[in-house]
Amino acid sequence: MIAIQESSGGVTFAVKVHPRARKNAITGELGDALKLSLTSPPTEGRANEACIEFFAKLLKVPRSSVTIASGRTSRAKVIRVDGLSADDVRRRIGK
Repeated sequence: MIAIQESSGGVTFAVKVHPRARKNAITGELGDALKLSLTSPPTEGRANEACIEFFAKLLKVPRSSVTIASGRTSRAKVIRVDGLSADDVRRRIGK
């Protein structure tokens, strides 16, 4: 199970991104991080934008509620989602 930390007003969790994949999807877990496949290339921030868009749709929150807390230039990222609890995230991700 992935580690989801709750803080004031939101949650954070780790993601390992695989850019240039066939489809946008969560493909499993790697340690305490979600494995996320994205069709976007990792150039000019396109994979970061696709990551934010993916989680906003999946978690049913406004795009402005999802940010990359760390790892903007790395495949290992920490995602922050404002306005949800850890239980909400687990339920909506299905993990």
